Amino acid sequence: MEPLPTPCPAPLVPDATGAGSFDAAYRRAKSEQAVLIAIESQGARWTVKADTLTADPGHTVDDAVTAAARDAVTRLVAAGEVRSDAYAGPVYYVLHGLESEERAREIAAALHAALYGDLRPLTAAVPAAP
Repeated sequence: MEPLPTPCPAPLVPDATGAGSFDAAYRRAKSEQAVLIAIESQGARWTVKADTLTADPGHTVDDAVTAAARDAVTRLVAAGEVRSDAYAGPVYYVLHGLESEERAREIAAALHAALYGDLRPLTAAVPAAP
């Protein structure tokens, strides 16, 4: 199996739905020393999960990225796209309640890019309020 690209584009974000699927995605990320990114179907809604503990021990997420990711999650909650119980880092992220797999993949890919230092996809996926 080919390693996931870093950052991972939306179509390649692993779907960790089903028994053992999340554990397999976690193990894969850990073996690749990459930031975990995955989506899960939970009924009619989708969840995005990210975890930096699986990354290379030298991987760091700077304070500006952490703040931008938290701000994006706050905007998603305020817009009603994710539930208010979202967890926004700094080590792991869990965003429940997205309406579609497509949107979950978009948010997951953007968050993954941000956790590797590229905030542009996150800014595009979750623009600041006008």
